[in-house]
Amino acid sequence: MAEEFDESKDSPAALSRMNELLAKQRAAHIKQGPPSYEWRIERLDRLIGLLVDFKDEIAETISKDFGHRSNDQTLLSDVADSIAAAKHCKSHLRKWMKSSPRGIGIPMLKLFGAKAEIQYQPKGVVGIIAPWNFPVNLAFNPLAGAIAAGNRVLIKPSEYSPRTSELMERMLRTAFDEDEVAVIQGGPEVGEAFSKLPLDHLIFTGATSVARHVMRAAAENLVPLTLELGGKSPVVLGASADMELAASRVMMGKTLNAGQICLAPDYVMVPEGDVKGFVDAATATIGKMYPTLRDNPDYTSIINQRHYDRLQSYVEDAKAKGAEVVEINPANEDFSQQPHRKIPPTLVLNATDDMKIMQEEIFGPLLPVKGVKSTDEAIDYINGNDRPLGLYYFGTDQAEQDKVLRMTTSGGATVNDVVFHVSQHDMPFGGIGPAGMGSYHGVEGFRELSHAKSVYTQAGRFMGKDLLAEQIHPPYNEKKRAAFEAQAKR
Repeated sequence: MAEEFDESKDSPAALSRMNELLAKQRAAHIKQGPPSYEWRIERLDRLIGLLVDFKDEIAETISKDFGHRSNDQTLLSDVADSIAAAKHCKSHLRKWMKSSPRGIGIPMLKLFGAKAEIQYQPKGVVGIIAPWNFPVNLAFNPLAGAIAAGNRVLIKPSEYSPRTSELMERMLRTAFDEDEVAVIQGGPEVGEAFSKLPLDHLIFTGATSVARHVMRAAAENLVPLTLELGGKSPVVLGASADMELAASRVMMGKTLNAGQICLAPDYVMVPEGDVKGFVDAATATIGKMYPTLRDNPDYTSIINQRHYDRLQSYVEDAKAKGAEVVEINPANEDFSQQPHRKIPPTLVLNATDDMKIMQEEIFGPLLPVKGVKSTDEAIDYINGNDRPLGLYYFGTDQAEQDKVLRMTTSGGATVNDVVFHVSQHDMPFGGIGPAGMGSYHGVEGFRELSHAKSVYTQAGRFMGKDLLAEQIHPPYNEKKRAAFEAQAKR
């Protein structure tokens, strides 16, 4: 937790160490050049081995950082998903590394040996700023992509999960030389300095407000960025939606990690006459998943007191402005005195745009439910706000589904569920606008962390003649001019 962070890690020595590591990794990259396929595979195997060997300690450590977090959830989201990302890279790496042939401007020259291709080179040193909500996943997923692309990596984990940051540093030291992968711990001062490093690429996962500072800092060295942010990811329930199924899947996404997910559904738009039906179905599904909440090992705590107080303020603000608040508490437990900052799943009805809960990304188990007259109204509402990281549609009306997806813009989308598009490792994951830029996962992630270098090989002589010179070199004559004119037509 942030309040337990050791401020000594923001010392001048820590900042100096960061620059030393960058210099060491860059020197190693220049000396070795692009690593071989075998080098990359062997290091992806090391990554997988770490996750397997340390899986129980990872779950225990993350739970301590949260106060309480479901061990099973950690094994699913932070361990198994990170392993899946590395295995996906291994399965496709040989194909990804191949150069990509391209067309030639003067096709005839191809007959005489000319060729054009894209060669994918590692950028060099990639920086990863990882958040606290999935501290291992959001460090190791992009790490797998960076290694697959042949890069060296510096990781700055969150000070909000210090025990996990310590564990990751210890884990990675056992498997990698520090000129390959290194962890830099620290608080805000170190984070700011990390953003200013002359890296070859920087991946930041976190809040949009912080991303603005990161982007400004990176601009000093023209460092290319991948920003995975968040925002208010909407759910649209069409008239054809299976209400019980939709409520079950929405509430699963909303209570996973207690809603502390950048892709968590942030509000639900339901046909006006079906609001009560959704509330009833949501209440029933929570009762099945979490018969109790307070001491239930499956239900996760809020990361720290500051975030807990922020969420409580959203509920109080909504109540004060006329919202109806439905707290789903199956066992009617008392949460006024508790050790771990748990908040019951809470629906907020009749939410209006002047409420904080509709203005800020929630990042907790609170869910506004809005009644809408039509899908068109839902589309207009989405388009009237910032573009979200995720969008979710429920229904069986194919034309309506196509319209929602076509007429809105989001980083990604899932149909008849929530969040699941992020777990598809063959698809890019990223945002757009305030939800982020760039992407990782899959071949798109490999290419994001590679330099696509255009290489053209010119044709040689044919029967002793330089055909290219005969076509375009001076002196120019009528024959050459006629060829130029022929190419300069519609």
